[in-house]
Amino acid sequence: MDLAFIPSPSVGVVHLGPIPLRGYAFCIIIGVFVGVWLGNKRWIQRGGRSGTVADIAVWAVPFGLVGGRLYHVITTYEPYFGKNGHPLDAFKVWEGGLGIWGAVALGAVGAWIGCRRRGIPMPAYADALAPGLALGQAIGRWGNWFNQELYGKPTDVPWALKISSDPAIGRIGGTYHPTFLYECLWCIGVAALVIWADKRFRLGHGRAFALYVAAYCAGRAWIEYMRVDEAHHILGLRLNVWTALIVFVLAVVYFVVSAKRAPGREEVVEPGALEERAAAEAAAAESAGSDSDAATEADGADGGDGAEAPAGKAAAAKSAAEAEAEDGPEAVDPAASPADADAKPAGSGSTKKS
Repeated sequence: MDLAFIPSPSVGVVHLGPIPLRGYAFCIIIGVFVGVWLGNKRWIQRGGRSGTVADIAVWAVPFGLVGGRLYHVITTYEPYFGKNGHPLDAFKVWEGGLGIWGAVALGAVGAWIGCRRRGIPMPAYADALAPGLALGQAIGRWGNWFNQELYGKPTDVPWALKISSDPAIGRIGGTYHPTFLYECLWCIGVAALVIWADKRFRLGHGRAFALYVAAYCAGRAWIEYMRVDEAHHILGLRLNVWTALIVFVLAVVYFVVSAKRAPGREEVVEPGALEERAAAEAAAAESAGSDSDAATEADGADGGDGAEAPAGKAAAAKSAAEAEAEDGPEAVDPAASPADADAKPAGSGSTKKS
């Protein structure tokens, strides 16, 4: 008896009237938004404009969806073009079936078109987007949970995934390794690794992206080996395992060669972005300085004419009154000349001249 397991949703789609809300599609959409959001933050930190990542994603995302679907249909063609296959089902993306290899490959073509149109170096854009791609994949993998697909071998571990039986598609109920969860956690780790390495070593010229690809492939190889869904095998290994190994080697080679040929990081990633930011900061500083000067002048005017002058007059009047009280009304005028003082009769109580 299983004491603990991860339950699967009873349904993968909820109908809001005539509109179907599919969990798989929501996971893909949320993953895209998270990837673009993080990529935009990193792009700004690298010296680019806000919004550029989203503008280029308008090209990359559709290309990526098409590429992911093409890879899946080509490598798993039997349900669509095999015996008793249904070719039109190849367009039903919402039912699952997006190959990450095709998505990244054709998505890169779309990103290259967007970068080309804006005069942006493609490697710099890829570096900024790399951790976001990993997080987007982590979220997107939960779409497999909604569809109860791509799970691993049978197991009774406490974190096993409970799969319901479905004779219509030949699915046998039981508890299996939740490979979708393994890949989700691995992708989160890959994102953290790339962010750390990028800050620590200032990766540039596509090396952050190469690190993401190599790290993802290392995890995908062993996770793919655990899966039990149908797949083509070459020399005893699943096709996706071979793909992961080949892409891993290519990513490592690119990382090493790039580090030797173009060390360091790009100084400029988007033409004119740094100048615009500097001008905006200067204008903001000038505006703040003008406001500060105006406030200082207003405070000076209020303090000099409205407060200090009356206080000064009052103090002068008080001093004069104290002097008169001390010396009497016949005190010598400080402005009187020495001659006037000499002309004053001895013992006279008046300062008036005769």
